[in-house]
Amino acid sequence: MARYIFITGGVVSSLGKGLASAALGALLQARGYTVRLRKLDPYLNVDPGTMSPFEHGEVFVTDDGAETDLDLGHYERFTGVSARQTDSISSGRIYSNVLEKERRGDYLGKTIQVIPHVTNEIKDFLRIGDAEVDFMLCEIGGTVGDIEGLPFFEAIRQFIHERPRGQSILMHLTLLPYLAASGELKTKPTQHSVKELQSIGLAPDVLLLRSEHPIPDKEREKIALFCNVRKEHVIAAYDLKTIYQAPLAYHQAGLDQAVLDAFGITPAPKPNLARWEDVMDRLTHPEGEVRVAIVGKYTQLEDAYKSIAEALTHGGMANRTKVRAEWIDAEIFEREDPAPWLENFHAILVPGGFGERGTEGKIKAARYAREKNIPYLGICLGMQMAVIEASRNLAGLPDAGSEEFDHEKGARRFTPVVYHLKEWVQGNHVVQRKAGDDKGGTMRLGAYTATLKEGSHVARIYGTTTIEERHRHRYEVDIAYREKLESCGLIFSGMSPDGKLPEIVEVKDHPWFIGVQFHPELKSKPFAPHPLFADFVRAAVEGARLV
Repeated sequence: MARYIFITGGVVSSLGKGLASAALGALLQARGYTVRLRKLDPYLNVDPGTMSPFEHGEVFVTDDGAETDLDLGHYERFTGVSARQTDSISSGRIYSNVLEKERRGDYLGKTIQVIPHVTNEIKDFLRIGDAEVDFMLCEIGGTVGDIEGLPFFEAIRQFIHERPRGQSILMHLTLLPYLAASGELKTKPTQHSVKELQSIGLAPDVLLLRSEHPIPDKEREKIALFCNVRKEHVIAAYDLKTIYQAPLAYHQAGLDQAVLDAFGITPAPKPNLARWEDVMDRLTHPEGEVRVAIVGKYTQLEDAYKSIAEALTHGGMANRTKVRAEWIDAEIFEREDPAPWLENFHAILVPGGFGERGTEGKIKAARYAREKNIPYLGICLGMQMAVIEASRNLAGLPDAGSEEFDHEKGARRFTPVVYHLKEWVQGNHVVQRKAGDDKGGTMRLGAYTATLKEGSHVARIYGTTTIEERHRHRYEVDIAYREKLESCGLIFSGMSPDGKLPEIVEVKDHPWFIGVQFHPELKSKPFAPHPLFADFVRAAVEGARLV
């Protein structure tokens, strides 16, 4: 039976519960325990798949095809444990499940209520995989006091009460604001946040205090006294220069020891932190620097490309190089020449996205990289933009474009070298989709196998001809144009096993120009950088030396 750690937040949102959870998971692993991390989100969307990145940051996709919160990306990057559909749930999914059961008659005519039916559904979710790991870490999104979070907190209260004593603890993350006028750290918001928890029957065992200033002992003693928490379980969480410092910083602050003490695990196994010491050594002692331009449409919110930013950092670590990623709004290139913007960069990356806005700018960025021999990595839509660019400027199809943009406009304007994907093979069955289907959960999602061309650039990078990568798309490059494009030097070097769906393209006789239909950034980790990102940064370093 797993021990459960519930992670909640108070005072304000965006304090870093996801990072704290991921770092704690990594520390428990370092002591020899197995872990799994889960996210419970109170919003009514069934999943984040239909949300704008401006609303919720990027959508993280699991191997088994779940569209989830970006915190699951942190969980994977810090622990190396692949997330599953059963590691993410929202109020929308919970209520949807309850209502489906009611319609089927599963409740035998009873009146359906938040207690016990909704809370039971939450508890059933928490129990999935109970016997698989030593520790189950469950982060509850939002802030204590939010009305939509109440069913989750009530379910946790019941869950802790129903399990054997000492099998579950609660870790609460709050903010200690600093008043510059009086020169004081204020503990009252934390006290009120804990009282809010206590009023619904929950009491924190460990308090994690976010602060920009050192927390004096007397303030920790005061918080411990008023919040009914042992002083050694009141842990300071200061701002860090990099998120990958978190495991070492939290260990130094005593977080993992406090958690194990709360469970009564003594003596606790000593941690082996060599992995994280190596990560920090690579991050803090780079031997060079490269500049990478990320040409996208959500550049005002870097969380929209969180996994890409982290994967570039990992690629830099693999090469002991600092990667300075800079975000450029693709729409600028629809009005201006991209050359002055891009000439000082060592590599160009065009990420995924949806909709026509900014796509002409991305096409210009792909052309600039191809013609100037600058390393280029196109991901999902970024690959499709590279194919459209080659179709227009090399293959004699000046009106090449994507069906996506015509569907959005409601008029046929382009030769569709990228079309709406209506059918594909998933496991042992064929999936079929129509353009008018609901948006949520209808894309080609999750891990799929690709076969790489012998002797291709990507086959050399991966060191194999069979790979498995995660997808999230509903439009696909049309292989009807393959022969024409390959005769112009754009090679289809990765295909689905049945040979119908292009997965990777690369430009022949170019130092490094690769487009991938999948999202390699989702599988990159600081201690295991993705091979594409590691080689992309290597090519950028090589190019920088030639300048």
